[in-house]
Amino acid sequence: MTHPPFLSRLTKLLAFGCLSCWLGACTTPRTSAPGTVSSNAINKFAADSALRRIATAQDARQTALLLPYLRRPEAAYRREAALAFASVQDKAATSALVTCLSDTDPGVRQAAAYALGQTADSTAAPMLRQRMATEPDPGARRAVLEAFGRCFTRGELNALLRLPPGLAFDTAALAGQAWGLYRAGLRGVTSEAAVARLMQLLELPNPHGARLAAANALARTRGLDLAIYAGALERTAQADPAYAVRSAAAAALAKAAEAPSVPGVLAAITRRDPEYQVRVSALRAMNAAMYVPVKEAAWAALMDKNDQVALTAAEFFLTYATEEPGTLFLEKANKLKQWRVRATLLAAALKQRGEGREAIRRDVQARYTAATDPYEKGYLLKALGEDPDAYEFVSTATFAPRQSVVVGTYGMEALVAMRRVSDFPEAQYPAFVLLLQRAVGSGDVAVMGIAAEAIRNPKLSVPPLLASADFLVQARDKLTMPRDLEAWQSLQQTIDYLNKMPPTPLVTSSIVAHPINWTTVNRIPTGQRAMVRTSKGDIVFQLLVEAAPGSVANFVELVEQGFYNGKNFHRVVPNFVAQGGCPRGDGWGSTEYNLRSEFADLRYGAGAVGLASAGKDTESCQWFITHAPTPHLDGRYTIFAQVVSGLEVVSRLDIGDKIDRIELVR
Repeated sequence: MTHPPFLSRLTKLLAFGCLSCWLGACTTPRTSAPGTVSSNAINKFAADSALRRIATAQDARQTALLLPYLRRPEAAYRREAALAFASVQDKAATSALVTCLSDTDPGVRQAAAYALGQTADSTAAPMLRQRMATEPDPGARRAVLEAFGRCFTRGELNALLRLPPGLAFDTAALAGQAWGLYRAGLRGVTSEAAVARLMQLLELPNPHGARLAAANALARTRGLDLAIYAGALERTAQADPAYAVRSAAAAALAKAAEAPSVPGVLAAITRRDPEYQVRVSALRAMNAAMYVPVKEAAWAALMDKNDQVALTAAEFFLTYATEEPGTLFLEKANKLKQWRVRATLLAAALKQRGEGREAIRRDVQARYTAATDPYEKGYLLKALGEDPDAYEFVSTATFAPRQSVVVGTYGMEALVAMRRVSDFPEAQYPAFVLLLQRAVGSGDVAVMGIAAEAIRNPKLSVPPLLASADFLVQARDKLTMPRDLEAWQSLQQTIDYLNKMPPTPLVTSSIVAHPINWTTVNRIPTGQRAMVRTSKGDIVFQLLVEAAPGSVANFVELVEQGFYNGKNFHRVVPNFVAQGGCPRGDGWGSTEYNLRSEFADLRYGAGAVGLASAGKDTESCQWFITHAPTPHLDGRYTIFAQVVSGLEVVSRLDIGDKIDRIELVR
């Protein structure tokens, strides 16, 4: 997620037996709970060399070294080895993990189920299905059901829908069933019966974890028509006691938009819900068909006390307004103080094709010239990307000498967006192709990567105007790996596309990896915290060294070097994440090495801190903080910390806000 995770506090699964954590779907480390150990308690790796060997084998993806630990007499080693395969994800371990589903220790059974789900091997589905009815431990039972949803084929969906009679009212089974249906829905495996069951699970008094999973499944499963369930979704979106359930249910109302009551309910939620995350979801659920009945609520949301809500309202107008006078948006933009909201509304003004567009363009160009903040300048170029008549201005700004890389990145994105506008003049196509070639040869990784993506976009019709792909090959060969990984991937994908070849796989084993530094890990106590001092206030992380030792050690080393001091939050997506730590400040920067993904049995809840990546085993220095539960990130991005103080600061962060410094504290 370089270009781009259920509870607001950190809780803990002690020996995998804390049912309340499982049912609440909280972010949980493998072992010691914050608050139950002293701040200087030794971490488990420092005390046990066998655990270090298991983690080292996990980091090196050495299945052969891990398998014997699944047969060790010590349950702790069997459990850790099973969890290691959640990161390794080698189907050669499936048979051994299936055997662990019958282990005498419930923690081992739970870890094995989680690892099987991560591996997503369909051959494990029959044993997971069999285990659903016989698993006595609530935590393991829930994990088995969810893993089954990750593994089964379409023909086995009904097996998840029909819980064994003895589990019909079991809270762990209900949560596991809901999460299993959610994981299946993300894979596109669903049915009318599955949707009907999710609607049942969405209702009180089902446990929070079941309702949260059901709401997210309904919101994120593609292709659903939920109009017949509009009333029930509306009730949940307005009345569920958990904000995260209300938020996901509001998002699901986008799939019930044909019901006549939905626009009014979304407008009411936007005006009244006390939690900004729910208001954001309601705004995002609005569409073009309901523009007129929700417009006034969206206008009001532009002045919301939370900038994330105001920005989402501006994005609504940018996306759906088509027949408004551009001068109206200009007038409203002039009254806004928050520059990102204002720039987005100016983009909406330029997108309108009516009278006054030239004056609006001049206004935006003047704002660009006067602005000093590179992120605001970038957003103003992004606004100009809606107007093809601004092509020369944006092109000049993008390639200006000694220009901020942030401005260059936004400018290149604006030029590509401009080419996609329907009234971009056809006579300018050849000049645009020459500009893309210039961008690829610029040496700037972001500009190169964006241009390469545009070349392979079939809607832009670039290939017929290219003499050859040699310039792409030359640019790719000048890149430094793994620092320039994303640019390399973009260029290579374009080379393959032009040559009509299948995509070249990225072999992460050939990339320079940063092994776990055990000297650093051994001096990090289980209670270690980090104070992130930002321009909006302080945020405190608890570092999860026992769940992600390599990631935490790398973070600690970078902090001690002062690496993050003065960096910016370069990416903030409302009700999703605030992301920072990029050395370039635009999301395209990295270090000279990559880390291996560490997927402990954790959940992305509010305030989870994850490592950004361009794919498995490509993590580096960038990290993000989630605004709310974001379960589609579970098991895909390493969680290495949890916000324990300052979550309200996280909600106020915006693009360009500064990380003044990070300090390790106790």
